[in-house]
Amino acid sequence: MRGLRRWWDDTAGGLPATFWYLWSGLLINRAGAFALLFLSLYLTAARGAPPSLAGLVVGAYGIGGAAGTLLGGVLADRWGRRATLLAAHLAAAGLMAALAFTTHLAVIAVLATLVGVAHSMPSPAFVAAIVDVVPEARRSRAFNLQFWAFNLGMAVASLLAGILAEASFTALFLVDAAATLAAAVVIALKVPETLTRRPALTPRAVTGRRPGLHTALTDRTFLVFVGLTFLLAVLTMQTSTIMPLAMREDGLRPAAYGLVVALGGALIVVGQLFVPRLIEPYRKSTVLAVSTALMALGFGTLTVADGLPLYLGAVVVWTAGQMLAAPPNAQINADLAPPELRARYQSVFYLTFPAASFVAPALGGLSLEHLGERHWLVVGALGLLAAAGHLLAGPPRERRVAALRAAAVEPVTSAR
Repeated sequence: MRGLRRWWDDTAGGLPATFWYLWSGLLINRAGAFALLFLSLYLTAARGAPPSLAGLVVGAYGIGGAAGTLLGGVLADRWGRRATLLAAHLAAAGLMAALAFTTHLAVIAVLATLVGVAHSMPSPAFVAAIVDVVPEARRSRAFNLQFWAFNLGMAVASLLAGILAEASFTALFLVDAAATLAAAVVIALKVPETLTRRPALTPRAVTGRRPGLHTALTDRTFLVFVGLTFLLAVLTMQTSTIMPLAMREDGLRPAAYGLVVALGGALIVVGQLFVPRLIEPYRKSTVLAVSTALMALGFGTLTVADGLPLYLGAVVVWTAGQMLAAPPNAQINADLAPPELRARYQSVFYLTFPAASFVAPALGGLSLEHLGERHWLVVGALGLLAAAGHLLAGPPRERRVAALRAAAVEPVTSAR
């Protein structure tokens, strides 16, 4: 019993109530975000759209997501985290309800784009609010729980989507809207505004320009980290873009792919809660290097995989890497951001995922077609490159974080 209590303290202890309300809102948001999983099927089966048009509409959702990420970061730093979260959730609920009853394909395309904007806006605000309320010493466990909630919510969403799509596409959109509205209610009732106005750590007198989104886009230390995260995201995207094609070429049925994905999801849901205590003694750059190397090893193993057992073994290895990477990746991103630009930095960071979702299938398909199984050697090499990059970039990042902390303390010391 004492061991269980110690594990709980290491995993989730010491986190403020506001964090848990944010966590609950995120879980409800992800568990209810299932309608877009079936958007292409809805367009072709219920609205008679050809596959090419369905692909364009789904792509429009992705474009809206990229725009929404940046918009959400700017608004979260200007309006506040709570206001941005509420606006995004209410807009998403309304747009999703409109999709339920819209039949014209052009209007559906416009709504899908706007839903992409509304769905992506909360991400920077959620993370910025977590950083606002969680003490630095406990942020690693907070980000670990955030990653766990995201994956648990997506697992629930996948299950509910299949059931609702069998019954009614209209119900699919309406239940999605209701879940989004429920998350908004939790935020409205339980989450206070967490943004506090601080003196800028990058004053206009020094930079010549007012701090803003451009600050993140010209921050070299931060952009190196974003680039390394992009490589990690490209590796992660292999599971949903290129791996199904490789498994089909190996003569495996779709059910085998479903089993591999389900195993990865189950490992995250069960194992993620044990990560904080495991990685706590080590430097973040070391953890990221090890985790990315594990992902490289897992995907590289697919070079010789020709049956389900090897695919199942490989997913255990790369999922372990994903789990180890999640907390330090999020914490470094938070540490590198000046407090007054916290959400803007988050928005630039989150752009890596839509970018990877385009690059991974576009280049990965060409690579698989021309290189065959050697494609996985290329993927493994990218992972090892990212691992080496984290080891090299670690010391400069740590010096940058130390400088930001010193700058944050100096005004208080001067006031005394």
